[in-house]
Amino acid sequence: MKIETPSNSWFRQATYGLFLHWGPYSQHGRGEQVLMRELLNQEEYAEQACRWNPQHFDANEWAKVAVDGGFRYAVLTTRHHDGYCLWDTDTTDYSSAQQAPKKDYVREYTDAFRAAGLKVGLYFSWSDFRLPALFAGPEKDPEGWAQIREYAHEQVRELMTRYGKIDILWFDGVWPGSAKDWRSAELVSEIKRLQPGILVNNRLGYRAPESENSDEFGANEDEGGDFGTPEHRIQAVPGKLWETCQVSTWRLWSHTPGERWRSAEHILDMLTEASSKGGNLLLNVGPDSGGRIPQDFINRSNAIGDWLKVNGEAVYGTEPVDVGECVLFGRECRRGNTVYLIIRFWPGKELRLQGLATGVKQATLLGDRRPLSIERDSYGILISGLPEKQPHPLFSVIKLELDGEPETLESYHPGLWGGDPSRLLSWAQKRGNSVMASTVEEVATPGA
Repeated sequence: MKIETPSNSWFRQATYGLFLHWGPYSQHGRGEQVLMRELLNQEEYAEQACRWNPQHFDANEWAKVAVDGGFRYAVLTTRHHDGYCLWDTDTTDYSSAQQAPKKDYVREYTDAFRAAGLKVGLYFSWSDFRLPALFAGPEKDPEGWAQIREYAHEQVRELMTRYGKIDILWFDGVWPGSAKDWRSAELVSEIKRLQPGILVNNRLGYRAPESENSDEFGANEDEGGDFGTPEHRIQAVPGKLWETCQVSTWRLWSHTPGERWRSAEHILDMLTEASSKGGNLLLNVGPDSGGRIPQDFINRSNAIGDWLKVNGEAVYGTEPVDVGECVLFGRECRRGNTVYLIIRFWPGKELRLQGLATGVKQATLLGDRRPLSIERDSYGILISGLPEKQPHPLFSVIKLELDGEPETLESYHPGLWGGDPSRLLSWAQKRGNSVMASTVEEVATPGA
């Protein structure tokens, strides 16, 4: 099955997306699901949401942060599980357009990010914690369930028809309904008609997890999921485009003053791991209740953006490759006949790449045009001429331009642990069959 098509090829090329969790829940500062997780008084929460009136929101500033950080697309939460809408909807007055702000934030976001050259995505939660029928479920309250389903479908139709071209629709919050309960396939068919070329994620119906590590948000191809969404973990989804969605803090998605921030190095490590496995990173930030993106995030984002200006060719749109023993220094990926070595652990003046069979025409450090020296033996290559100390405070990247298709030696493939062990026999035989070193008896302690 071919994963990429002309209409979705931009997704892997983009590689790096910005997730924006923002709504009246940001006033509480305890996560985007605070309404249900703390079982707050519904009426009091709604009153506070209707008074929410951020004074510092500037969609153009958000777009600038995204561009400076090297992001290529973004996804905004138009409606989260609390049901509050960030656009001018005809279905309810529980929205930013009808309440205190009197603004259509989805309009301002889509206009600003599109003008900045970014692909535009919208997040939509199937769930609305305000509605009792959601918790009764389709079997106990079929009439109520039908109403919330049509309510959700109509809101999605609004989002697909009022804001120009939308590149991604990111569903969430499917519990407790199945794809059949939500009539996901029917809705996705309508979405594809209204927005040709749009990518829809795989969260189209709840599926109980088979194990602790399984993806409970899965949906099959017939239900229209175009890409997988492993959450809080980096795990390739076989046969599909995929992106890992990750927080820039430790756990929570919306603005939480008591949260801790991951370092720029940690975030870059997630990005390079996802890309080296053939996927994208959708990195989240929660703007504060006033509409400002936290400076702690901007500092980290800018550091990664600066890194990408030099090393981006090793990340954007690259493919997985396995042509050498890279565990001791980092990761490897490729673009055509070029292999990139992403150095997480700086080796010093020399780097050994055991396993590469293809000849190397030229080796360089990205950001430094001076060629590196290459020596070959029967087990791979030795790269020398590197600086003794790591040249970049984050990761450095070695670019290997090869003579042809990247191929591996028999002594490597398929990596150290696996395959036919006899491929390493000639290497082990050079030592011989003795169990102890020949000098053991000579140096033994007298009288022992």
